[in-house]
Amino acid sequence: MIEAMERSAPIFIAGHRGLVGSAIVRKLTSMGFQNLLLADRGQLDLTDQRAVDGYFAENEPAFVFLAAARVGGIHANQAYAAEFIRENLALQTNVIHSAWRHGTRKLMFLGSSCIYPRECPQPMREEHLLTGPLEPTNQWYAVAKIAGIKMCQAYRKQYGFDAICAMPTNLYGPFDNFHGLNSHVVPALVRRFHDARAAGASEVTVWGSGTPRRELMHVDDLAAGLVFLMEHYGSDEIINVGSGDEIRIDELAAMIAAAVGFEGNIRFDDSRPDGAPRKLLDSQRIRSLGWSPAIGLEVGLVDTYRWFASQVSTAALRGEVGR
Repeated sequence: MIEAMERSAPIFIAGHRGLVGSAIVRKLTSMGFQNLLLADRGQLDLTDQRAVDGYFAENEPAFVFLAAARVGGIHANQAYAAEFIRENLALQTNVIHSAWRHGTRKLMFLGSSCIYPRECPQPMREEHLLTGPLEPTNQWYAVAKIAGIKMCQAYRKQYGFDAICAMPTNLYGPFDNFHGLNSHVVPALVRRFHDARAAGASEVTVWGSGTPRRELMHVDDLAAGLVFLMEHYGSDEIINVGSGDEIRIDELAAMIAAAVGFEGNIRFDDSRPDGAPRKLLDSQRIRSLGWSPAIGLEVGLVDTYRWFASQVSTAALRGEVGR
C-alpha cells in the first residue's frame, strides 16, 4: 500500500538511540513530524513480549520503523553469537506481531546486506537472497534478519499486513558504536586512529588483509531513503538501499587516518578474518523510484569524526555493543 504519513500520525521508532534510529528521528523531525513515539531500553525491553504488546496497546502507533537490533562487527558476531541470534529474533518477532495485532498501518523492517550469500554475484540483487551459503563470521545475525524478512512476508500474505523490508548497505555516522573491537569497520577504525593519535603511537594495526571491498553509506542518507520508502513503496519484495560508494579496506583506512589526523604507519594483520571479499548492493530498484543518496564518502567520514571527537568522553563510546 502506498500512502503518505500524516505529520500528526503516531510513529514508533524502535531503536531510536542507535545509529539508524537516531538518524530516522532527525529526518522525521526536520520534516515536521510531531508525534514520534520513543522508548529506550530502560523504558521498554523489546525482547519482552508482554511489555511490547502493552506498549502497542497503549500507544497505537500508525507507522513503525523497526531499526532496533543487536549489531556489531566480526569480533562481536563471533564473541556474542548466542546473543546476536536470540535477541534479534525476539525483538523483531515481538514488534512485528504487536504492530499487526494493534492495527499499525505500515511497518518497515530493517535488514542488512549480510543476508546475501558470501559468494554472491556483485552487485547483489534482491533476488539473490537464499541462493547460497552465508558468510560464516556473521551468520547468526544474518539468519535472524532473514527470519524477520520472512515473517513480514508471511504476515502480508496471511493477514494483509503492510510490512516492507529495506536492506541497507554498510553504514556509518553519528551515534554509531565506536568500540575498538565490537563495532563495524568505520567506527572501529575511527576509534583506533583517534586513540593512536592521542597516545602518540607510530603504528595502527588493522584486522585482515586490507583487500576486501565495502560499500559505505552515511546514515543520514539511509534515513532519507527509509522515509522515502515508507511513503512510496508497498511490496512484499525486499529492496536494497545502497550508495554505490565502494572502497577497499586499505584505502578506507588511509582515508579515515587522514580525517583523524593520524600520520603513522598502518599495518594489516592477515592472520585475522577478512569477512566477505566484497559487498556491493544493486540499488537500481530504489533509484528507479526517484531516490538517490547525497553525502559523499570523504565528506561523510569527516563529519563522523567531528561528531566522535565531540562525544569521545561519553559512556556510549566506552564499549557497548549497540542496539
